[in-house]
Amino acid sequence: MCDQIRSLVGMAKNRKFRDLARLLTILEQTGSRSLSNPQLLRPPTTALRVGITGPPGAGKSTLVAELIREWRRLGSTVGVLAVDPSSPFSGGAILGDRIRYSEHFNDEGVFIRSLGTRGSLGGLCASSYLMLRAYDLWGFDVVLVETVGVGQTEFDILHVADIVSLVLVPESGDSVQAMKAGLMEIADVFVINKADRPGADNLAQEIQFYFDEKGGKKEGQRLYKTVATERRGTFELAEGLQLLGKGRNTHNSRLNPQRLRHEALALLRGSWERSFRVAIGEIETPEEMQSLILSSEKSFPKKDQGFW
Repeated sequence: MCDQIRSLVGMAKNRKFRDLARLLTILEQTGSRSLSNPQLLRPPTTALRVGITGPPGAGKSTLVAELIREWRRLGSTVGVLAVDPSSPFSGGAILGDRIRYSEHFNDEGVFIRSLGTRGSLGGLCASSYLMLRAYDLWGFDVVLVETVGVGQTEFDILHVADIVSLVLVPESGDSVQAMKAGLMEIADVFVINKADRPGADNLAQEIQFYFDEKGGKKEGQRLYKTVATERRGTFELAEGLQLLGKGRNTHNSRLNPQRLRHEALALLRGSWERSFRVAIGEIETPEEMQSLILSSEKSFPKKDQGFW
């Protein structure tokens, strides 16, 4: 596998999507072991990563499809990594982007890849961190990262994207809950999608009130209203994201210590979970369960061993 990764990474300069697709598949299969290739650690180019997150039903996929259209009109190449929830029973995922992004499949300036969460609870999965490094190698202008529908604690996208876009809808629930959840702090751009529905203006006013009266606004935060199904407001959103991205140093952000720590934790957690699932699948008695748990605890690194 290491030889295959090295070969495919060397082909990145050819910008062929077939090679990228093969590399992404291998990265998903090998996980953290693929980092033995140093070129994945410091890609020569870094695309602007735009995270699209928000509650289920907010229209994230439709909005992503329209952003692809707008950026292509501006002449930018676009990569998309769409994460869909995996079934807790079968482990499979319904990769809906194959339907929603269908009009972009034949566009030579667009590459779309989907994958399941594989049980991860942070809106992304461990493989997505490695895959995004591969996207950097292929030199896209913009990479859109669409997470699964998030709740109140899934903030992985903060450690992946250069710009975090939170998509809400007027009837998505009590907006105060979003503020309490910390989403107000992590988002750079707020998008009220389906803004033709009742309640959109009230939601916009509440977000604006938080900015103005509570002192919660951070530098660069923006608020947009869109109706993605009617292509209303999507050009303004794409243009605003592009302008905001020009002020971000994407290369330095990849080397941010906090981001690297979170990425390492996600990759290690993914490796541990895979090995644990294999071991757990062999449990048939309470005694075997006890033995596995006690032996696993002994193998965990201790604080005084320097790992933490």
